[in-house]
Amino acid sequence: MHASTPSPNEASWMAVAIQEAEIAGGAGEVPVGAVVVLDTKIIGAGHNTTEDSDDPSGHAEINALRAAGKAFGDWRLERSTLVVTLEPCAMCMGAIALARVERVVYGASDARVGACGSAVDLFDPSIAPHLKSVKGGVMADECSAILKEFFKRLR
Repeated sequence: MHASTPSPNEASWMAVAIQEAEIAGGAGEVPVGAVVVLDTKIIGAGHNTTEDSDDPSGHAEINALRAAGKAFGDWRLERSTLVVTLEPCAMCMGAIALARVERVVYGASDARVGACGSAVDLFDPSIAPHLKSVKGGVMADECSAILKEFFKRLR
């Protein structure tokens, strides 16, 4: 996928998601960060916590959705946008669909387990009728660099 030109809002939201990814990386987690946006305001943020929590569902997207639900006072996040540094996996796309997120914006593609078209396209409008669009490649170079540096340090 080619890098997408972000809107000014997408760039500022992705910058916050990147900050979340850096927090995760600093804690020894795979550096992925996410934010949930409603009416141009970030209502939830999260990063990977799978290692710290011993929880396979501790992905950035899930953590951001949980934070947004608490802040918004409802698990139904209709009209929201989820911005994440790495293409969501199938589990996260399921949570995104259940939360009724309208839009997903992601940075780096994940050819191994990405569920937005890089590896396998699990997005089906009949399953996720609230999800109107998925946009990948936003600030992809910056998002990829964080992941590459993290895994380089592990080797």
